[in-house]
Amino acid sequence: MLVLEGIGIGVLVLFAALAVLFVRRALVTRSGGIIRLSVRVTTVLDGRGWSPGFGRFVRDELRWYRMFSFAIRPKRVLRRKDLTVESRRLPEGQERLSMPADWVIISCTSRHVPVEIAMARSTVTGFLSWLEAAPPGAVSPRLAPQDRPAA
Repeated sequence: MLVLEGIGIGVLVLFAALAVLFVRRALVTRSGGIIRLSVRVTTVLDGRGWSPGFGRFVRDELRWYRMFSFAIRPKRVLRRKDLTVESRRLPEGQERLSMPADWVIISCTSRHVPVEIAMARSTVTGFLSWLEAAPPGAVSPRLAPQDRPAA
């Protein structure tokens, strides 16, 4: 009988945790759309260290939230004025197993710290447009040659 109570409590805790994850996502996304993206949080192992999540553009910031986290605050905030796109590439090796086939990896620097972001090919255009759409008088972000608009 005691074992059944323990299993019941464990299942209840699991469902409560899942409910909290769904409520968190609803709270974060209630005032606008989101994009799916992954951020490389560690480079210890080649091709590994990607963490899935979603991003939200808020004024001059891209706020990244981990998919499986209970935190209401973003895990990482990338400011448009500090972000520089260095290059983009397709997933290689182990990376192909951890993300969808149509995703692209963008290598950036933010305050001179390397940042790798993976997102759908269709989302890259919107991301680069947001990056270039700085308000008048703001410093324009630097883009890699293949990401610059044709003159």
